Amino acid sequence: MKALVALTLSLMLLLSAGCSSGEKKQQWVEDEVSFTADGLTIYGTYRHQKDAAPGPAALLISESGNTDRNGDNIVVGKIGNMRQLAELLSDRGEASLRYDKVGTGKTGLGPYAQRPTDVGSAVYTSGAKAAARFLAEQPGTDKDRVSVYALGEGTVHAMALASDTSPDAPKIHSLGLLQPLSGRYLDIITNRVRSDASPETLNTWLAAVDEVRTKGTVPANLPEGLGAILNPGNAKAIEEADKIDPVALAAKVPAGTPVLLTCSDTDRQALCNTMKPLIDALAHTALTVVELKGVNHVLRDDPTDSIANLAKDAPISPQLVTALDGFVGK
Repeated sequence: MKALVALTLSLMLLLSAGCSSGEKKQQWVEDEVSFTADGLTIYGTYRHQKDAAPGPAALLISESGNTDRNGDNIVVGKIGNMRQLAELLSDRGEASLRYDKVGTGKTGLGPYAQRPTDVGSAVYTSGAKAAARFLAEQPGTDKDRVSVYALGEGTVHAMALASDTSPDAPKIHSLGLLQPLSGRYLDIITNRVRSDASPETLNTWLAAVDEVRTKGTVPANLPEGLGAILNPGNAKAIEEADKIDPVALAAKVPAGTPVLLTCSDTDRQALCNTMKPLIDALAHTALTVVELKGVNHVLRDDPTDSIANLAKDAPISPQLVTALDGFVGK
């Protein structure tokens, strides 16, 4: 009997060791990587399985402003939603690349340090294109299964990648448009100002929008809250971003492309009742629309839509997790 027990324990240990070895092979690693875009060195995190056969891989593009590869924002704090998204995708067998866009994280301004006002939407799109090429060139990437997941303003760069016909542009298999811009940048902000501000502040803001669009300049001494959104330091970037029409970009996404679009009833930057023009423009794609309930702009359950709650440590909404379950692999 003692011999039998000893043999049973030995077999259990061998089986356990075998499982551990197999699990070790399946571990995901995060490598610090870099690539260049028009003289700018961009740093990022490549999350993958070492020595894995080519498989699906996703490029993650963060929100606008000073938001880094992980979704952390210099003003709001450590949000971490893009890091969480990378982890969710790896749980579903998908490698990913997330990166510090120009002006954020380790990338910084680089050659733009002496001319920061030259940083506009075109620079961000150039960085996204370089990131997509880098990801497609990795040995663990199936070039026919490259996807892009982007949040907020990042979605315009994602759609630009999908419609890029440059000779060296990788084919984008699918798009995740998470809480996307449904219209021009300044129009979306205006809608939020209209709902929050006094008539006097609204008129001041409308005059500022008109000045940016007609002259490319901003008025002096905007009220503090508005000045944080629009100021001489970001006027060029805002002007360029505002010229981009997401609806026009959506119409250029190749027919049949699997597209996941999320919106929310409480995210005032991506309210579901504003998405119809964008949804209509994507009708030629294989579109899945998921209307989230009580989810804020950083993809977490929070019906208050309060900026004060954005950096609270919390998981990504289970509603989005379910959406990913139904979309990854399409």
